[in-house]
Amino acid sequence: MSEETPPLLRVVRGEPSAEELAALTVVVAALSQRRERRRPTPVGAWASYGRTHRRPAQAGPGGWRAAGSPA
Repeated sequence: MSEETPPLLRVVRGEPSAEELAALTVVVAALSQRRERRRPTPVGAWASYGRTHRRPAQAGPGGWRAAGSPA
């Protein structure tokens, strides 16, 4: 019981060289191994990393003092 598998590539027209067939085989194999890229999930501004570093400047009395103190 030998089941014959169909060829992966078939030349329909022309006579490619061994090097051309090898290059085509490498490209087809690489494309078949491609995985779908996952796009990063967008994060709202509330989770922004930059917000943890600096608070907005406070206007009014004591603003300079508040600007230099840690959050």
